[in-house]
Amino acid sequence: MEVPFLIYRHRLTHNINDNSLLYAANKNSVASIHKLLSCPSTNIFERGALGETALHVAVMADNLDAAVALMDAAPDLINEPMTAEIFQGVTPLHIAVVTQNINLVRHLIGRGADVATPRVTGLFFRKSLRGLVYYGEHILSFAACAGNKDIISMLIDAGASTRVQDDRGNTVLHILVLQPNRTSACQALDLIMARDAELDQLVPLDMMPNNRGLTTFKLAVFQHLVNKRRVVQWSMGPLTSVLYDLTEIDSWADNMSVLELIVVSPLREPRRILELTPVRQLVNLKWNMYGKHYFRALLFLYLLYIWIFTVCCVFRPIKEAPENYTTNPNDKTVMIQKTLNESYVTHADHVRLVGEIISVLGAVVILLLEIPDMLRVGAKHYFGQTALGGPFHVTLISYACLVVLLCVFRVCSVQAEAEVMAMCLVLGWTNILFFARGFEMLGPYVIMIQKVMFGDLMKFLFLIVILNFSTLMFSSALWMVYMTQEYGTLNEYSSYASTLWVEFEINLTLINMPENPTFITALIVYVVQVAYTIFAFVLLLNLLKAMMCATRWRVAQERDELWRTQVHARTHTEKLFLSIYIRAIIELNAASLLSLRMNRTVNVLFVWYACVLCFYSPF
Repeated sequence: MEVPFLIYRHRLTHNINDNSLLYAANKNSVASIHKLLSCPSTNIFERGALGETALHVAVMADNLDAAVALMDAAPDLINEPMTAEIFQGVTPLHIAVVTQNINLVRHLIGRGADVATPRVTGLFFRKSLRGLVYYGEHILSFAACAGNKDIISMLIDAGASTRVQDDRGNTVLHILVLQPNRTSACQALDLIMARDAELDQLVPLDMMPNNRGLTTFKLAVFQHLVNKRRVVQWSMGPLTSVLYDLTEIDSWADNMSVLELIVVSPLREPRRILELTPVRQLVNLKWNMYGKHYFRALLFLYLLYIWIFTVCCVFRPIKEAPENYTTNPNDKTVMIQKTLNESYVTHADHVRLVGEIISVLGAVVILLLEIPDMLRVGAKHYFGQTALGGPFHVTLISYACLVVLLCVFRVCSVQAEAEVMAMCLVLGWTNILFFARGFEMLGPYVIMIQKVMFGDLMKFLFLIVILNFSTLMFSSALWMVYMTQEYGTLNEYSSYASTLWVEFEINLTLINMPENPTFITALIVYVVQVAYTIFAFVLLLNLLKAMMCATRWRVAQERDELWRTQVHARTHTEKLFLSIYIRAIIELNAASLLSLRMNRTVNVLFVWYACVLCFYSPF
């Protein structure tokens, strides 16, 4: 816990000798301190390079005798904060609680150290990109992060409030859950909550939100707090019935619930909460009761919709091209798009019109469903987070926009339907993969495809761009040979541009090395081609295979976790679109099936959860 002050101690050595009082405090020389303080010319408030006083130096060096001498002779130093921008607001008591020097803490409090007012606002301790550690601002939060229960109790007994909040609205509990030492943090959390419970406050300490609306429960230490809230209803042999409080967990009435935060969080750690009781049972209940049925019904509707769109594209209105349509002899176009007036004449055209209307309305509905979700979560997380669908949202929105554009082209008789339709069909059928996420066997593999396509392949393509310089290098080497040969001897190498293209195709193994048996090939050509094949093809292809194998192994390790995250994300999204009436029916059914108890005053749900504690029963 002394890490935050290592830089401070190092910086002291550069200026400690320049000030006699600071030097005496650092060396624990009580006699020198008394002698200096008796001298009228001594400035007791003289500070070092970081704005530290002599008392700060003594406390930092754990020099109890020097610190007591300074406190007795100059009590005004006890509450003096450091003034440097990096350590602004640090008092001697802040340092003492972090270094866990109980004797120093006792002497400081006994001599009037303020345990409630001082606040640390220095850049070193601020929660930001520039901040190195985050212990909050108040002395109690520093002590809690240090983890010494005796010091915590000592501060609370001296008047430190357990409900202080920093400039972010974080309480001591919020700050504790961000610390890396979970064991120490949980012990300090239990002690502070126990002492706070003695005050009989209306709102429990762990229910106090910060400025972002997050409580300690939503922020971290989930398993520890959920176990503290559970109530054992009865126990019989190896069976135990436990009531779990779902307040702040279920997203039904709380837009900032734990389940909501799991969906929008870009980090992996929150996903692990889905493996804990009772969240795991809650998510499975929702998915099995209505989530999977709704999702598969949506799959059926989308298949029907995309088939209708495909049929409309296959039977799109076209007519024979006029004789003077083109003057280019290489243009073999025989059919062209009809105008708007010609497109809807026959009965078959009217039937196709119905399908086209369905296609356009479906695209509009897709946009109306996707855009609000994107605005709610944020474009970066919405398109980049695998659990929410990631790139499938890009393809779905792109498809919908292109269908709307296709409608505009049809109305304006723009001769570019074929290109837009082709893109729509590719994107529309690609979205079928999204619905494979609703099946436990296929879901993780869809994520694997996403990660390979948008992770490994993107990296590989960037690598190819870089290694294309090797293609340029080897192509230039080959061109040095073929530029001296008769034009047409080997058409693939008839120009420098064609040489570049052929070498690129060889790199991707699309073609073999071009040869002409009537043409004497120089030995250097074979040498260059073999070197190019080994360098560009063998190395690159095996690198791609290695990356894909690593991705497959990683996804396989997270298979269950990814599946559960997908289930929760889909269930959560589906619930947003259900009507109030349907949701009420579902809640009533869930209550009757699971004997849920609902407290309407505080919207607290309890789930009956019976867990088998061993594999056999003694009865």
